[in-house]
Amino acid sequence: MAGSWLLGNGSGAAARRPTAVLVAVHQDEAGDTGPGTEVSLAELRRLADTDGLAVVDEVVQNRPRPDPATFVGSGKVDELAALTERTGADLVIADGELTPGQVRNLEERVGVRVVDRTALILDIFAEHARTSEGRVQVELAQIAYQLPRLRGDGRSMSRIGGGRMAGGAGMGVRGPGEMRLETQRRRLRQRATRLRRSASELTRRRDRNRERRARNQVPSVAITGYTNAGKSALLNRMTGADAQVQDVLFATLDPTVRRVRVGDVLFTVTDTVGFVRHLPHQLVDAFRSTLDEVSRSDLALHVVDASAPDALDQITTVHGVLHEIGAGDVPELLVLNKIDVAPAEWVDALRRVHPAAVAVSALTGAGTDELRAALADRLARR
Repeated sequence: MAGSWLLGNGSGAAARRPTAVLVAVHQDEAGDTGPGTEVSLAELRRLADTDGLAVVDEVVQNRPRPDPATFVGSGKVDELAALTERTGADLVIADGELTPGQVRNLEERVGVRVVDRTALILDIFAEHARTSEGRVQVELAQIAYQLPRLRGDGRSMSRIGGGRMAGGAGMGVRGPGEMRLETQRRRLRQRATRLRRSASELTRRRDRNRERRARNQVPSVAITGYTNAGKSALLNRMTGADAQVQDVLFATLDPTVRRVRVGDVLFTVTDTVGFVRHLPHQLVDAFRSTLDEVSRSDLALHVVDASAPDALDQITTVHGVLHEIGAGDVPELLVLNKIDVAPAEWVDALRRVHPAAVAVSALTGAGTDELRAALADRLARR
């Protein structure tokens, strides 16, 4: 169920599944809603469903760029307001990152809470974080997102002291009150400082574990890839681990490390957080220590959902994030997962583009022996 962080307190939707309307801008001057927008909206619907929201409708506008004031044009805003009133939607979700001004203007015009893709992903991460490290990282990302978006009502401004005051203080001395907005900002910054201290200690602990593995000369493999590509299921199949497996986006946030031996080759396998289009920078920064598992690994095991129509685009997205976190030069072994459900022609097409890829099914175990052998061979030759 979507939390109060996303819906706001007192939303009245706790007794039922909250509903949402999606809004997107297709930036194509030709005026045709292309496959990129359709794929992005399909992913946004999946994100909403993962967060416990029911999508009741969507609005798409073709325009060269988002409106700087309201994301979509004035006419579409009126259409969006009528749609939310007719459907009784609890909130509007924009397929993009909104500025604080766009959120404020849309909420005033539409009459319901407005959030963007980033806020939705942060809410999912908050729901799925299980370990102390995961919760610290998610809360830091939430604070980084919230700080520039705090809004005041203009009525809680502190008075400024003037003239001569007790003790000889002069003009410009603040009185006893403070503006509520500044109080909120200060509390968030103080909380962020405490969280960063906790995160630093967790990072040092993770670094000590890495150093111990390095001293023992145990090579490391980091499983990476798009969210819901089957990374945790593959880890379980290869190592006998019991990592959580769900058919939802971002089911796994906390890394799981297991040892694997293939013949004479011993190595560790680490499951890491999945990626998605437009992964919020707040999350990339907050999860930097976790994502470092990939950048410091000896081999990146890039798992691809071969049954996804946009598998090639997902590969490109993952490569972009890996480059952003400094893992672009880590050797990679591409794994085409879910061949038990993927059309054979799709798998063949992917193998033509990536001939060195290994095709497997984490569900049935098909191809996993070949994968283990390929991993041992790559690590033995490193």
